[in-house]
Amino acid sequence: MSTMEMLRFRRDPLGFIEDFRHRSPSGVFRLPWGTWCVGDSDLALLVLRDPVFNAERSTFFGDLLPSRSAQTDFGRAVRQLMRARLPEYRDNVARAVAGLPETSHWPAAGTMLAYQCTTDMLLHPHVSPPLHRLMDQAVRIGILLRAPRLTQRARVEMLRPKLKRALTEHVTLRREEGIRADKPRDMLDTAIGACPNEVTSHAVADLYLQMYSAIVETVGHSVAWSLLLACLHNTPGSPWPWPADWIVREAARHRPVVWMVGRPVPHPIEFGGIPFQPDAVLSVSPYLLHHDKGRWAQPDIFRPQRWAEPDEHGPYLPYSTGPFTCAGAAVAHTMIVDTVTALMSDAHLTVTGGDMSPFVTNAAICRPFALHRTTKAPAHTLGRR
Repeated sequence: MSTMEMLRFRRDPLGFIEDFRHRSPSGVFRLPWGTWCVGDSDLALLVLRDPVFNAERSTFFGDLLPSRSAQTDFGRAVRQLMRARLPEYRDNVARAVAGLPETSHWPAAGTMLAYQCTTDMLLHPHVSPPLHRLMDQAVRIGILLRAPRLTQRARVEMLRPKLKRALTEHVTLRREEGIRADKPRDMLDTAIGACPNEVTSHAVADLYLQMYSAIVETVGHSVAWSLLLACLHNTPGSPWPWPADWIVREAARHRPVVWMVGRPVPHPIEFGGIPFQPDAVLSVSPYLLHHDKGRWAQPDIFRPQRWAEPDEHGPYLPYSTGPFTCAGAAVAHTMIVDTVTALMSDAHLTVTGGDMSPFVTNAAICRPFALHRTTKAPAHTLGRR
């Protein structure tokens, strides 16, 4: 990629890939960093949904699990744990939101909020304090998603080996002690119980960190986008005219955190008139599909009310689609809606700073902004003098 292209991408990453799609004569185009992206919606959905094309293991887990069935079992086990503990999450969110300062700084506040509300579910409180401190550091500096700034990445690379070593040792200890797969204390128990015996403790630790990221970072950044977009598109200080569910769905359409997913080509195939050999990676951008003017009405406009209008729905895949749809998609959506509901309940919300252009690394996260949350006075006090 040339220096000029790099600057354009950093300034407006989503507009950058839209421009490449519009200039491409076919439904598949090559990006400056060497990968291929499927811009045509029909071809993109074929890449994600075709059972033959998606017959191998999911790239999300890589080689950490030995088979497709092991990947499926692992995802299902984590989903069941988080679904069973949704009532606990709601209670935690209510307490955490009550403790927020009137002005909080996002998206960091969103990640920490998701972390605080899930920490006992993901790593139970009786685990050794040093491991808890390492996990706390990891969340604060953003070890789970690739940091947008070089200074952050340097801190991450210093912490990562310490965290993985501590987690691996703890996994080994739990395996030696034995766990009850039918009654997991936390997600780490669930990860250990869902892994075949031949999976190493180091691999279990990697799987656990991946799922930790998928929960904490995705929920935190999705809540941040929902708040920012709703506030930017509403009259400051007035109640939001949309229910939380519409806001969350529209934010995930308009600015999906997962902005690009890839699939390895399983056999020689042609897409958009271009031949591909096995192991080449074809990427699909949920952002591009969510902004297809032929499938969505006014896709460039943030309109939560579209979710009450069935005719306005195009291909919607914030958590991918097809055989490799995120196993916890419905649970994640519920957690995000519950968090946004708690934040907007009995409060006026406004933002300062922030804009519509994201930081893009392995995820599309919003730029820093301040959320001002003013609690409404109880109705029975309004008439007092």
